[in-house]
Amino acid sequence: MKTTIRHRIAIAGTYLSRLTLGAMFVFSGFVKAVDPMGTVYKLEDYFAAFGMGAWFPRWEVMILALLLSTLEFCLGIGLLTGTRKTSSAILSLLFLGVMTPLTFYLYLANPVSDCGCFGDAWLLTNGETFAKNLLMLAAAILLYVKHRDLASLFTPKTEWLCSLYSLLFILALSSYCLHSLPILDFRPYKIGVNIREGMSIPEGKKPDQWESLFLMEKEGEQREFSLDNYPDSTWHYVSTRSVLKEKGYTPPIHDFVLELMEDGTDLTDSLLTTPGYTFLLVAHRIEETDDSHIDLINEIYDYSVEHGYGFFALTSSPQEEVEIWSERTGGEYPFCIADDITLKTMIRSNPGLILLKGGTILQKWSHNDLPDEYVLTAPLEQLEIGQLRPTSLVRTLGYTLFLFIIPLLFIIAADTYWTQYQRRKSRMTQGEPDKEEESNQKLNEEVREEN
Repeated sequence: MKTTIRHRIAIAGTYLSRLTLGAMFVFSGFVKAVDPMGTVYKLEDYFAAFGMGAWFPRWEVMILALLLSTLEFCLGIGLLTGTRKTSSAILSLLFLGVMTPLTFYLYLANPVSDCGCFGDAWLLTNGETFAKNLLMLAAAILLYVKHRDLASLFTPKTEWLCSLYSLLFILALSSYCLHSLPILDFRPYKIGVNIREGMSIPEGKKPDQWESLFLMEKEGEQREFSLDNYPDSTWHYVSTRSVLKEKGYTPPIHDFVLELMEDGTDLTDSLLTTPGYTFLLVAHRIEETDDSHIDLINEIYDYSVEHGYGFFALTSSPQEEVEIWSERTGGEYPFCIADDITLKTMIRSNPGLILLKGGTILQKWSHNDLPDEYVLTAPLEQLEIGQLRPTSLVRTLGYTLFLFIIPLLFIIAADTYWTQYQRRKSRMTQGEPDKEEESNQKLNEEVREEN
């Protein structure tokens, strides 16, 4: 009796581990797939923190990002459906066996602020990530030991079809989001957000409290002083640094500062309070910008000048690179300097185009989807693109899941039907009566007797 209870508990724990691991891997792979450039940026942060930033060109990091999201998603689907039980259990154990020590190091050294394992959808500290991986590693060990006791939704002959479909789906999703923009935007600069409101601190909330420390030197001795104990004139100033004295409320949008490259004028407030339309061409590194659509960008600039709309290009590149770009492309629009991380957060395209009105983000376009002369046929007030584009996280997520689940259910139904058909055919070949036909015959006989 005790053995039976222990066995049932072990099976229940194995199924729970399977579902938990599967859900985590699917979620992690999915959010990476809908924002492949975000994954690229995070991997580049890792490589830079480990002193390997120059080792890998962007295209290699891109391949690694796609492989990572594909592996996690397909591994999660394999665990949830029970396909490739042995392979899924081994890969889960190996994956977490590598990631858990890595996240332990990240927890100790803290080279990056968050692991990025769930993209921008769910930010975890390095300590939370390590704790999560410890639990997942324990689940993976249990799953590896007991994986043979699990059932699959598919027969061995059609498991490959589920695996292939999952692979093609996640690669197609990643490719679409890479070509255009992420179908789900978890960042603070999503469509419908007012940037000025996103920068504000709600009433009753305290901002972060910072303290300036001054490094001073006297007779070869260096010491740090605050404003409260600032030394006399016998000490010579060396440098200043700011330290966080008290953690307060951090608004979702920060470090959004735009300075005109030509003379350093701060345009932040005027741009965010302008009641009319403003186009922002975001090119976080102008020397890396794709210029294949430059003629279309110049046409949009001419359109904005014709109708009196603002048009500014935002970059973090030095002025020399901007001058080379303008000379090569013929771009006459003014450039503003902004923080590189802020620009990469605003839009996952280099370049990308954002349409503002009164500081509110109305539209966002990848350089592959820019509006052309057939769209810009009238003032923006009269066009659909001049209105706030409705977005719904729930609707988009539901539609994406529908596209994935419906074909998967069709595969399951076809697999079940084919299995039953093969069993009936086998029984008939061996001379055994088909149970369904036998039941129908009995029913017909009963009806005839009643008549």
